[in-house]
Amino acid sequence: MLNIRNFAIIAHVDHGKSTLADRMLEITGTVSKRQMQDQILDSNPIERERGITIKLAPVRMLYKSYILNLIDTPGHVDFSYEVNRSLAACEGAILLVDATQGIQAQTLAHYHQAKKLSLTVIPVINKIDINTADVAGTKKQISEILGFDSPLLISAKTGEGVPELLEAVINQVPAPVSQSQTVRALVFNSNFDVHLGVIAWVRVVDGQIKTGDKLFLLGTKSPTTVLEVGVFSPAKTPTDKLSAGEVGYVVTNLRDISQIQVGDTLSDNLSTSPLPGYQPIKPVVFVSFYPTDGGEINNFRTALSKLRLQDSSFTYTPEFSPALGNGFRLGLLGLLHADIVQERLEREFGLNLIAAAASVSYQILTMNHELITINQPAGLPDPSQIKEIREPIIHASLFLPQSYLGAVMQLCQDHRGTLIDMSYLGNLVELRYSLPLSELIRGFHDHLKSVSQGFATLDYELSGYQASDLVKLDILIASDRVDALSQIVPRSQSPYLARDLVERLKEIIPRAQFEITIQAAIGGHILARADVKAFRKDVTAKLYGGDQTRKDKLLKKQKKGKSRMKQFGRVSIPQEAFLSILKV
Repeated sequence: MLNIRNFAIIAHVDHGKSTLADRMLEITGTVSKRQMQDQILDSNPIERERGITIKLAPVRMLYKSYILNLIDTPGHVDFSYEVNRSLAACEGAILLVDATQGIQAQTLAHYHQAKKLSLTVIPVINKIDINTADVAGTKKQISEILGFDSPLLISAKTGEGVPELLEAVINQVPAPVSQSQTVRALVFNSNFDVHLGVIAWVRVVDGQIKTGDKLFLLGTKSPTTVLEVGVFSPAKTPTDKLSAGEVGYVVTNLRDISQIQVGDTLSDNLSTSPLPGYQPIKPVVFVSFYPTDGGEINNFRTALSKLRLQDSSFTYTPEFSPALGNGFRLGLLGLLHADIVQERLEREFGLNLIAAAASVSYQILTMNHELITINQPAGLPDPSQIKEIREPIIHASLFLPQSYLGAVMQLCQDHRGTLIDMSYLGNLVELRYSLPLSELIRGFHDHLKSVSQGFATLDYELSGYQASDLVKLDILIASDRVDALSQIVPRSQSPYLARDLVERLKEIIPRAQFEITIQAAIGGHILARADVKAFRKDVTAKLYGGDQTRKDKLLKKQKKGKSRMKQFGRVSIPQEAFLSILKV
């Protein structure tokens, strides 16, 4: 155990975590030059294409006489839970800061999480080889904001300084400590293999695990037999055993991934006290998906069940929309997570999906003092039964240069934000705001990037629910209510939002042979209306002169035909109509 070092790389998105992991694998000889490729730990094609890490990825490296267990982590705020799970399996963390961008919102969030877990933090400045790198300014930020005086300087791209960083990990990160011979292993991730079954990714805290051992999951009391143990190097490599302090995987004999929970403890004794686990993952954004072909609903159901074996962080329940047919409502961790899940469903399972407007969960206090939770506008009770609607509130931390302070504060106020605190960190400002979560999913990120020219960054966490004056805004197209376009909005903003929505939908919904009416309403009260004009064939084109009554007769016949088409016609609603709701 004295020669084991468990550490993670944490940083803001796009600060070079995956590239640094690549250099470490190369320098330690874990991956040969022939096998080496960029972002080698990002196994999903979407991760490679977007250049972001979505899932944590552990790898075991042998360097000199040491075993270095590295866990590469995501940087985007949607996947903060992956970072928390990674850090709980480690004794140390490399805090990476981009020399061209300096400290950002996620840099601070991950640093505070590492300190909360009492990890040894090694500050590192990356991208020193780039012409626009401000090494001196970044050093000053790290000193003033984080209190570190001598950060290491590296270039993850060229490998400069990486050997010295490996030495710092060996010298500064403490070795793991075991206090018992009783087996205790923290499950920090899991996945499902078609041939092997449920595989638990574990950090062994006490004892050792061998093939054939009889173990228990202390959270669910489920017994299991170990079919195989091994390490990630970076592919799964079977070994004889996993000892205290090591990170690896355990192939169980379980066939249902719901029997294992992330944060659970594997032990050989049911009476053993479990390790501190994690808070259960709670979806924060809910999106309904419908197949464009209704006959694909069974394939859609199968695809969701298979995808959830690889990504247990989303939930799904069936639902029906009169306009769009059968579909499923997914609970997700954020808009990026929703985008990635939709892309995986379409690419990996050949589905063609329509995504409805995203919403958040609300708490409804009824007149009978019953508290119910809904996650879509269609679930809202009759207004006469509602005493109070509570919406989820976040505490947001925004990090930005001082020159954009006024514009960002105005943006937050426009989105119903309340200032909690403001602190100056050198030439940077950290703003802490209380904001409704629903405002965050309505284009807030885009507006933030726009008013700050891309320099402001955001991190947030849920803080609870707060009573607000909210109403359900329904969208009617050709007199049919489209539940997938309905949303819950602040009463004070409803007239503006109604007008904006119908005008936007008017531009998106294609013209037909009959006039299409678009309306926004609260209950029976119409707030806004727009009409998509019908295509009009010139039925009088062949009439040259003659009696006007002949033309009137043809036009009246055309009008009657269009009225009948309007009665029986089906309006085509493109995907852009649903996406437009997010850009309010």
